[in-house]
Amino acid sequence: MYRDLVRMWVDRAHLAQITDNYANMSIVLEIANLLNELNPEQRKAVLHQEGPAIVLAGAGSGKTRVLTTRVAYLIKEKKVAENAIFLVTFTNKAAAEMKKRVLDYTGKNLTYGGTFHSLSAKILRIEAANGHLADFGLNANFTIYDSDDQLSLIKNIYKTNGFDPNTFKPQVVRAKISQAKNELVSPIDFKEMAKDGLQLFTAKVYKIYQKRLRDENAVDFDDLLAICYQLLLQNATVRQKYQKRFEHVLVDEFQDTNQVQYFLTKIFSNPENNLFVVGDFSQSIYTWRGADYRNLERLSRDFPNIQEYRLERNYRSTQNILDAATSVISNNQSHPVLELWTDQTSQEKLEVYENSSGELEAEKIASIIREKYLDQLDQIAILYRTNVQSRAFEEAFMRQQLPYKIVGGTKFYERSEIKDLLAYLRLCFNRLDSPSFERAQKIGKRRLEKLLLWLEKTDRQILENPSSCLQGIIENTLYLDKYDQKDPDDLARLDNIQELFNVASRFDNTLLLLENIALVQDGYLANEQVEQELENKITMMSLHSVKGLEFPIVFMVGMEEGLLPHSRAILENNEIEEERRLCYVGITRAKKKLYFSYARTRFTYGYSSHCSPSRFLSEIDQKLLQFNRSFEYQEPAAQKKYYYQDKKTTNKKPNQSRRLVIDEDSLEALLNDELDIREFLQK
Repeated sequence: MYRDLVRMWVDRAHLAQITDNYANMSIVLEIANLLNELNPEQRKAVLHQEGPAIVLAGAGSGKTRVLTTRVAYLIKEKKVAENAIFLVTFTNKAAAEMKKRVLDYTGKNLTYGGTFHSLSAKILRIEAANGHLADFGLNANFTIYDSDDQLSLIKNIYKTNGFDPNTFKPQVVRAKISQAKNELVSPIDFKEMAKDGLQLFTAKVYKIYQKRLRDENAVDFDDLLAICYQLLLQNATVRQKYQKRFEHVLVDEFQDTNQVQYFLTKIFSNPENNLFVVGDFSQSIYTWRGADYRNLERLSRDFPNIQEYRLERNYRSTQNILDAATSVISNNQSHPVLELWTDQTSQEKLEVYENSSGELEAEKIASIIREKYLDQLDQIAILYRTNVQSRAFEEAFMRQQLPYKIVGGTKFYERSEIKDLLAYLRLCFNRLDSPSFERAQKIGKRRLEKLLLWLEKTDRQILENPSSCLQGIIENTLYLDKYDQKDPDDLARLDNIQELFNVASRFDNTLLLLENIALVQDGYLANEQVEQELENKITMMSLHSVKGLEFPIVFMVGMEEGLLPHSRAILENNEIEEERRLCYVGITRAKKKLYFSYARTRFTYGYSSHCSPSRFLSEIDQKLLQFNRSFEYQEPAAQKKYYYQDKKTTNKKPNQSRRLVIDEDSLEALLNDELDIREFLQK
């Protein structure tokens, strides 16, 4: 009996060994299958052994698959625990996608997978419970203030301390404080570094703001990163705890990291230096948000033994699209450029449409979509440089009954500044309009009083002219005082207001303007439910919002100097390079078909202005392009219309200005001294 028990135990042990071997074999086969799905360059990156590595991954090269397969390889082949991996990216959506893939590959949930902010918040919660945030004035129940909360707190500081919001806008001060935190500049250091009135004032608010946050046991989003970094830097026990825990650190979209994110990455990856980052210089488009593509270069300095892998095979686009993208981005001199290639050979050219005006540009594209892609609307993206460009396309799509959605933005007539001015306009003709009256009160009772006083004494003819009526509203309510031209968000709002003036200039009667807008809005509202039920919709978004997405059919609109590249970037080479990267990102979103379009004239500040095609179009090999023009171009007349003006910048009345439009032939003649400048000015 004893021998039988021993034999049974041995047999069971043998069986267990066989089972374990089979299980291990199964794991190896699963990993082998994952690796077999990769190309040789991707596989080399995934199988990277010890030490730091940088993967330069071009658009559509499968970087997400590389990252997630790398994690699966570490867990299943290298036996790294799932809580010993630090996987970070920049959006909650991207983080969720990567964590799901890892779960599908391994059956394991990553403990530390997410965004920089979410993972920093997690660490701070843990360490606050351990009492390690006492030095920062925080306990475990700290609140995280979002951007609206931050602005509300700053406005309260203004009110409490008697600060004038018209001198330095709260939005601008908030942006300055955010920038300081991302650069790890304390209130004291900020004050010492201040060079002008705005910086000195910001330093004062910054100090009060930080004290208020601590008094309220609160942090803002920038604090999540800054405090986490300071905690790790100052507390050796906490720092060593996480350095020991994280055996491997993986970072996605490394070109989008700012200064504090770079330092956090360095701390977490030490001392083993098992750092694995993925990035692409050419897709860095968020400098205005603090991102610094040079962090990719700094890795080589801080990690001398770093190994580089390049992913240049593209799985998204045709070769013609990739060649166009490469020819544009190759004009940047400040960073390396990947040579993208694909097996998807197509001889179909990229189409360029020249249009006589911005309105006709939208109508033309709507017609193309209706003629060719009516059953493929969900495969189409309209990409523009500024959100204000959406208005013409919204109305064109409404007229041609094409359903659409706006991603990362609001429909034009639903934007707050537009709704404000429309409320004022309606009150000019109907004092009993209660929704407009209530909105005007919320804008400011003093502004409303000034409006009503102006209406009592103004001439009816002024009110009936849409442009002059809008001009009068803005001047008398001081509405533009709400916005600051140093604030990017406010600049976008001012652009929207200007577009409303452009719309108004096309109407001879204010009531007709309001009627037209009401009909457009009614179209929005009437079709809202139907649109939500329709999946087959055109997608419209800005170039900054399209990062990480792809579409079979892409229209890049407004390809003009002043729009792309933007007028605010033209004078600075580094800003031109960012605009070029933005163009590159737009081009590489297209999978099969890419259209460019531009207008020869556009209403800007009340003018019908001449527009030049974007320099980026000329940088593309012309053999790749097919140009289309269905009109005979004529230079626009230099006729001045009403437009809003900021009294802070000019005292000129609209009819006191004169604008000359110079055609290309005249410009060349002037440059070659073939035309006398005085003769030209006397025209």
